[in-house]
Amino acid sequence: MSHNPLVNPEIEVTPERAKELLDAGEAVVVDVREQYERDAGHIDGSEHIELERLASKAETLPRDKPVVFQCRLGARSAMAAQAFRASGFDAWSMEGGLQAWHDKGLPVAGKGEVADH
Repeated sequence: MSHNPLVNPEIEVTPERAKELLDAGEAVVVDVREQYERDAGHIDGSEHIELERLASKAETLPRDKPVVFQCRLGARSAMAAQAFRASGFDAWSMEGGLQAWHDKGLPVAGKGEVADH
């Protein structure tokens, strides 16, 4: 499995772990993709804040529990996690994004598809 050299593995959680945290109410999962990507398929229970709107919506995210950012493959969410961690959030990126989530057989809501970026 190839890894993006810009991604820091210390800020990544697996799709399975993200699902456990979400299902238990122990973390917030934030989809940072575009609206058309979310419409095609998304993680049920996740919040949607497009990447370019994240900074202005930061105050809507909790500081008292982990925030797991998610995109299609993991690059955009890693950028978001690094920025939010620098601002004092317990921020993480979901490894491999929605593509990895889907490939592991985890449920995709909406149309059940992983849209191309």
